[in-house]
Amino acid sequence: MVDAALDQIKALAATADESTRHSIMASLHKLAYSLELPDETVHRYGCLPLQTTIIEVGFNLGLFKLLVKSAGPLTVDEVAQKTGAEVLLAGRLLRYLASIGAVDEDSKRRYAANALTENLADKVAEPGIRHYLYTCVPQYLAIPEHLKKNGYKSPTDELHTVFQDAYKTDKHAYAWFGDNPANLAYFNDFMALRRESDLSWLSVYPVEAATEGWPAEAPVYVNIGGSIGHQCAQFKAVHPNVPGRVILQDLPHSIAQALPTPKVENMVHNFWNPQPVHGAKFYFMRGVLHNHPDLKVQTLLELTKAAMTADSVLLIDEMILPETGVNVDTTSMDLTMLAAFASGERTEAQWRRLIEAAGLKLIKTYVYNGGSYESVMDVRLP
Repeated sequence: MVDAALDQIKALAATADESTRHSIMASLHKLAYSLELPDETVHRYGCLPLQTTIIEVGFNLGLFKLLVKSAGPLTVDEVAQKTGAEVLLAGRLLRYLASIGAVDEDSKRRYAANALTENLADKVAEPGIRHYLYTCVPQYLAIPEHLKKNGYKSPTDELHTVFQDAYKTDKHAYAWFGDNPANLAYFNDFMALRRESDLSWLSVYPVEAATEGWPAEAPVYVNIGGSIGHQCAQFKAVHPNVPGRVILQDLPHSIAQALPTPKVENMVHNFWNPQPVHGAKFYFMRGVLHNHPDLKVQTLLELTKAAMTADSVLLIDEMILPETGVNVDTTSMDLTMLAAFASGERTEAQWRRLIEAAGLKLIKTYVYNGGSYESVMDVRLP
């Protein structure tokens, strides 16, 4: 009976959109947790950090890629021989990884890849989990004491938040990254690989209609804080015939590593300074504003507004939280932003208040990834 029910759920998930898939996962997790005894709940929460650390050991051994590439299950002895691990340790690690679902136990002392193993062998997995393990986890551990000493209030100063307590520094998180290149590399690689998703604002926004008749010599797309230019490259790939200049803006270290995308202009610009490109059709920011508390967001919006004309559109690409039922990935991101930057993810009402406070108007929101609430907001002069 259980197998039949699971087969039905798998069939439903196979054809589900992103929102439904997340809903199915949340319901299954909730059901499983509801069956726990108290000591099982304690053990699950208490040992969560162990899962991440043993996954890291698996990365160091090349374990997940090994199992995925294998034509079939591997014995403990084969895994030990191929990874260089002691046989006894290899068996204990594999047994644990099977117990948390990261690999399958095929038979006695034989293990195989499953869907989670394939996820962990994906190129985004290692930098992503290492970013969380080595940069975020120390912040998570500092959250209880920080909130206690500050009267359980959301931090509003990005130089006096959990990050500074965790790392005993007076530096902003991004300045700290400059002194910690390994952490910066994990972060940059994780962000770059996450942004390669096929799901993009370009799939929902009417770019061609909005730029019809746009002058070829005028700036059409300015990517503010665009890192090394993945978004510009995607814009040119999807809309190669849209007239106008495409401009990437970021700090010198990012522009120095910018992608060599034809017909993209690379411009060094600190977005806390006045916007030097006036009258562009699109000013685009992806994942920039969620890194900053409200007052800083308002400042950045005002700086962009000063460069806009009546034809300009500010496109803000961010998560927009629903008022209820937010999934765990997004609530985790929200509290991670609280810890690192005294910021957070926002609802549409919160975004609208910030936009209007800067003297701008939210015209329309285009959702392009319902599962993670990723959307682009069309913002204009009133």
